[in-house]
Amino acid sequence: MKSNKHEPTKGIIYSNQSTMFGKREVVGFGSTDWHVKEIDRNLANKVIVKNHYSKKFYNASYIHLGVFIGGEMLGVLQYGYAMNPASCGSVVDGTQMDEYLELNRMWLDDKAPRNSESMAIGYSMRYIRSKFPKVKWIQSFADERCGGYGIVYQACSFKFYGEHIATFWTLDGEIYHNSLMTRDPKLSKSAKHLQHHKERATSEELRQFRYIKFVDPRWEKKCLLKQKPYVKHYGSL
Repeated sequence: MKSNKHEPTKGIIYSNQSTMFGKREVVGFGSTDWHVKEIDRNLANKVIVKNHYSKKFYNASYIHLGVFIGGEMLGVLQYGYAMNPASCGSVVDGTQMDEYLELNRMWLDDKAPRNSESMAIGYSMRYIRSKFPKVKWIQSFADERCGGYGIVYQACSFKFYGEHIATFWTLDGEIYHNSLMTRDPKLSKSAKHLQHHKERATSEELRQFRYIKFVDPRWEKKCLLKQKPYVKHYGSL
């Protein structure tokens, strides 16, 4: 099938200003009408708190991308470390802290066209390959609150590595992971708040589905987890 000659050209988006070494910095990927691009951390956090089902941003996120469609920002993706950053080596053998990412938060406005989530993930990975060449794999989790059991990751060719049950707490409309119940409250404001008000919080157990995309395919053989067939959105494992 021939490509449409009127289709916008997609590619790496660079900063307008050169660095001290004369090279422009990678800041996004896509076309003029549809792209992901770096945004301010505070803006990303504000959007996530307002719109994401968790009502919380994740402090360990350090890549913040806006999804721009038709000149309007209609989504945010945040990548960073896992909840236990050092656990990366127990997932893919030999992984160092700067060699993996987790998609910590993703939200897209209902106004975004169909398949925008998979396109945003795909574009963000193209950006990551160019900006962070040391990253070898990207992990994300889907849970029952999202619906579809991670079908968006399946559409992006992530590999599926099973499920587990996780406990979440809801307090004053915000959702907290159970790990905060045992975290030192002196090191985490969220842990302190949850533990102090535990009697008002409600808990629920949810299935979480692990997906991994190997940016460098050679690293797949280092994975210590067993790949499984995709779970269907209308069934169960």
